[in-house]
Amino acid sequence: MIFGVSDQWTFDLTQYDSVWKFVINLVLLLTALLTGNLIRRTVPFLRKAFIPSALLGGILLFCANLFSTKVCNYDLIDMRLMQIITYHMLGIGFIAMSLKIMDNGKEKIKGIKVVQNGLITGGTYMLQAVVGLLIGLFFFWAGSDLFYDAGVILPLGFGQGPGNAMTWDLKFTAEYGFEGHGSFGLTIASIGFVVASIVGVIYINIFKKKGEIKERDLTVARQLTDFETNNEIEDSESVDKTSIQVGFVLLCYGLAFLIMFFFSKLTDWTGVKLFNDVAWGFNFIWGVITATFVKMGLKLLKKKKIIKKKYINNYQMDRISGFAFDMMIIAGVAAIDIEVVGKYAWVIVALCAAGAVVTVIYVRFMSKMCFKGFEHEAFLVNFGTLTGTASNGMILLREIDPNYETPTSSIFVVSQFPAMIAVAPLLLLLTMGANSLTGCYTTIGIFSGLFIAYTAFLIISSKKLKKKES
Repeated sequence: MIFGVSDQWTFDLTQYDSVWKFVINLVLLLTALLTGNLIRRTVPFLRKAFIPSALLGGILLFCANLFSTKVCNYDLIDMRLMQIITYHMLGIGFIAMSLKIMDNGKEKIKGIKVVQNGLITGGTYMLQAVVGLLIGLFFFWAGSDLFYDAGVILPLGFGQGPGNAMTWDLKFTAEYGFEGHGSFGLTIASIGFVVASIVGVIYINIFKKKGEIKERDLTVARQLTDFETNNEIEDSESVDKTSIQVGFVLLCYGLAFLIMFFFSKLTDWTGVKLFNDVAWGFNFIWGVITATFVKMGLKLLKKKKIIKKKYINNYQMDRISGFAFDMMIIAGVAAIDIEVVGKYAWVIVALCAAGAVVTVIYVRFMSKMCFKGFEHEAFLVNFGTLTGTASNGMILLREIDPNYETPTSSIFVVSQFPAMIAVAPLLLLLTMGANSLTGCYTTIGIFSGLFIAYTAFLIISSKKLKKKES
């Protein structure tokens, strides 16, 4: 026995599940990512369409696993592990984004623009939710065995990506008799990536032909400030700089777990099921909250001169969040069950088609009204984010504003807090709509009211600002 480890623990195939399964599944995920990236770079159409390498990798892994399962009768990947990775990568990605030190740039941003951008996000979520719920109810009324509240997964899949769509799909499956098993939400999220890319490219080409979007120099010269700022901890420290960044991210996620654990215990103590729903269904929100407090703590310690260096590196936090979201996308797509997709194919098609149309119309209308002078940039970053992820939005933005000459990127980053507040009612009422048909009808009314309120504010504030500037 060495270090108290039993001699029965051996390095052979009998230990595959406990020792090698996780690592081999990671190897498959990252191999799929590399292959997807190779295909994207080799096929001009895929490159010009901004189809994410992670999405291509996920599709490849999905197809490989489908072949292995159906033909060879062998599960290439562990579906449950893919779902777990998708769930955790959502939280980790949001934490890394939230830990970044915000720099609003040289141009001062008007607070009203930040609020407007946040409310465009909130308004789009509410619109997607109402449309999704109405479509879901239509299929339910038509005699389908579809769960009546399933349509609410549309804004989760389009607006937040695979992680949250899968989480609530699984919750509806476990507690309300829905038969999505995670694949329903994952499929909607996957289609959202395609919608973001293809519609974004079409939009750019249309307005280039009209002369409203001009060709820009896409070569961006890297500067030292892109990788680090003044007074950061050195790379030559005894602990690697990247290890410090990962450490802060996982510290925040650990604190988020404590919050989730506390809320879960509240359910045990009080018997109120809502506390447990709020706990585990919103790991990414608790991660954002803990990251915000950790960032504030570091800022206070620096102000008190207890620490003298900056510990957060924005460039590396971008890399961590990028890695997390890539893993989330690949694992999410790979975890799709083709039988579930086949069962709900018409529902999924209807939800995604309607979601794409209303999102294009609403975001275009509001961007044109609120962001004169950079309406196309605002549309692309918001549309890409509200159908795919923030990465899709930023990729589309860089296509027409590679040097961030407009205030779009700064407004987008700072607006995430008001956006979170605007979206919060939808997230908090997810279980209300699932509990009964009456609750579902009630949530449709609430979401419709919020959509009208957000839209009215956007229209009134835009008119007032235009009048003030003229």
